[in-house]
Amino acid sequence: MPQFDLPLDQLEAYLPDRTEPEDFDAFWRSTLDEAETHDLDPRFEEVDEGFTQLVTEDVTFSGFGGHRIRGWMLRPRHLEGPLPTVVTYIGYGGGRGLLGEWTAIPSAGFAHFVMDLRGQGAGHRTGETPDGDATGPHLGGFMTMGIDSPETYYYRRLFTDAVRALQAAVTHPSVDPSRVVISGGSQGGGITLATAALSRGRVDTAPVGAIIDVPFLSHIRHATRIVDTLPYGEIVRFLRTRRGEEEAVFRTLSYFDGTNFAARAELPAMFSVALLDDVCPPSTVFAAYNHYAGDKRIKVYPYNGHEGGQAFQEREHVRFAHEVTAG
Repeated sequence: MPQFDLPLDQLEAYLPDRTEPEDFDAFWRSTLDEAETHDLDPRFEEVDEGFTQLVTEDVTFSGFGGHRIRGWMLRPRHLEGPLPTVVTYIGYGGGRGLLGEWTAIPSAGFAHFVMDLRGQGAGHRTGETPDGDATGPHLGGFMTMGIDSPETYYYRRLFTDAVRALQAAVTHPSVDPSRVVISGGSQGGGITLATAALSRGRVDTAPVGAIIDVPFLSHIRHATRIVDTLPYGEIVRFLRTRRGEEEAVFRTLSYFDGTNFAARAELPAMFSVALLDDVCPPSTVFAAYNHYAGDKRIKVYPYNGHEGGQAFQEREHVRFAHEVTAG
């Protein structure tokens, strides 16, 4: 895949207009207020899968609609809490997977809370959380599930779960709520971007940083015009048979677009982008990055696709997390 998007110097200056509904803030305020009528009821049950140097726990808490969401919590056995903590959101199609997939961050001295994804988990990692509120016709994966309105759209439930996961994580006695970092790549990066904005005032102490790798769900309409890869391609295929519904569909998506969350997010953030990425095109990443309201930096991988920096970027994660939690 050759570089197909704007040159890097143009990407660094790329600041497209945002399409934002007038009731964006009211919509999310009422959504999260409703979620908080349900008891969070976080539960942590230790499980033994042979990782003798780690404490590993099965997690459940109440997300959108009071639906029970699964997760993992891992932490170093030899360190006394409260610990700096990383809360991680997962990429498209994935689930919380197996505990052995999440040992790197606790090996660096952090507690690590990993949220399962409702209805996902048949892709690159297994998942165990059903989507208790699935509704309406949709195509393929999750991009068009409930897309007839923002109230029924899938990502309303998932983004609410993500804020609730952060609330659940900071209740753990081994977590230092003043030293929490949120993180994710691809869809997980989009969830992290949304959580950075939506968690303001929803937790006693705000996270101290956000790791946002090759984020999905930003500058969405533009993405559907320049790539035909999945998952953005799900929207294109949906609209092929729903002629005349384009404006209604993109109005729903505007409530979930990362550029709108970026303008409201103030956490120190580390982004990454890959210039050969035809899943989350570089211009969509830079659209979110350049609109981001907080202190920020971005790591550019010129010759990589959607895999981004992989282990090289994971090394950056550890450095950034130590940096922002050191104070």
